Amino acid sequence: MKIAVDAMGGDYAPDVVVRGVIDAVREYKTEVILVGDETRIAPLLKKSCRGCDGISVQHSSEVIGMSESAASSVRRKRDSSIVVGVNLVKQGKADAFFSAGNTGAVVCAGTLGLGMLPGIERPGIGMVMPSLKDITLLIDVGANINPKPAQLLQYGIMADIYFRHILKRENPSIGLLNVGEEESKGTDFYKETRELFDKTSLNFIGNVEGKDIFSGKTDIIVCDGFVGNVVLKASESLAEMIQDLLKKHLLKNPLGFFGLLLLGSSLKSFKKKVDYSEYGGAPLLGVNGVVIIGHGRSNANAVKNAIRVARAEVENRFTDRILGAIGKS
Repeated sequence: MKIAVDAMGGDYAPDVVVRGVIDAVREYKTEVILVGDETRIAPLLKKSCRGCDGISVQHSSEVIGMSESAASSVRRKRDSSIVVGVNLVKQGKADAFFSAGNTGAVVCAGTLGLGMLPGIERPGIGMVMPSLKDITLLIDVGANINPKPAQLLQYGIMADIYFRHILKRENPSIGLLNVGEEESKGTDFYKETRELFDKTSLNFIGNVEGKDIFSGKTDIIVCDGFVGNVVLKASESLAEMIQDLLKKHLLKNPLGFFGLLLLGSSLKSFKKKVDYSEYGGAPLLGVNGVVIIGHGRSNANAVKNAIRVARAEVENRFTDRILGAIGKS
C-alpha cells in the first residue's frame, strides 16, 4: 500500500508533515510518497530519518495557499502538491491521498481528478467528534453548502458504511440536524430530507438538535456543509477554551497547582478525548478514490493518524462498499 501525502499542506508544513509521515511509516509499516518541493523535503528526511525505508519523494514545483481560490488554483497550478497527489491516486501509483492544505482545493482536485462514484452527486466531508457515550460522525462539514435532500441521503448512506466498516460500530443510528425534534420542525427542505430517510432501511431516528451533537444520542449526524462547518469550528474553539480556563484557574494558587498534579492522568485522558489529532483526518466521501483532509493546524500526531485512517479505508475497500450500498438504495 502506498499513501501520497501533501508535504506542503498545512500551517506547519513541511516540517510537521515529514515528522508525522516518519512516525506513520515506523508504526504502520506502510509506504508513503511525500509530494512537494524536494529541496525542502530532502534535508528534513536526511536529518530525521536516515536509512528510512518506505518513504519516497515526488517533486512538485507549486503550492496552493490556504487563502487562494480553490477552483482557479486547481486549474492554474497543475504542478501543485495537491493536484499532483490526487493524480498519483488517479494513475494508480498511490492508493490514497492526504492533505492538510487548502480544503476547498483538495475537494475540487479530488472531485475533478478522481470523479464521483456512480450514484453520488456531490462529495461530503465526514468528521469524527467526541461525545459523552463514544464518538459521533458529523457529515458534511464544509464540502457542500447548498445540498439537495437526495444528497443528504447519500451522505447518510456513506456515513453508515464508514461507521460500520472503518469505525467498527454495528448498526449506527442516524439523525438529521434540525431546529427541533418534531417532524413538523424546519423548512420544506428538511421535511423532504426526513421523508427520504424514512423510506430507507437505515437506522434513522429522526431530527436531532444542536444539544444532541455531543450527547451521544445518535452515532451519525447529517447536515449541510455550511451548518456543519460552523458546528466544527465552534466545537474546536470551545474545547480549546475549556482547556485554557482549566489551566488558568487551577494555577491561580498553590492549592490549585497541587490539585493539577493530582488530576494529571485524568486531565491527560480528557485532553486526548477532545484532541482532534487523535481522530486523524476527515474522509472526503463520494469521490472515486480515498482522499483524507486534515486540519490546517495539523501536528505530527494528526498526520500520523490521518495516514492510519487512509490505510483503513483502503484495506476495507471502502469505495466498493459505497457502490454496493448505493446500488441497493
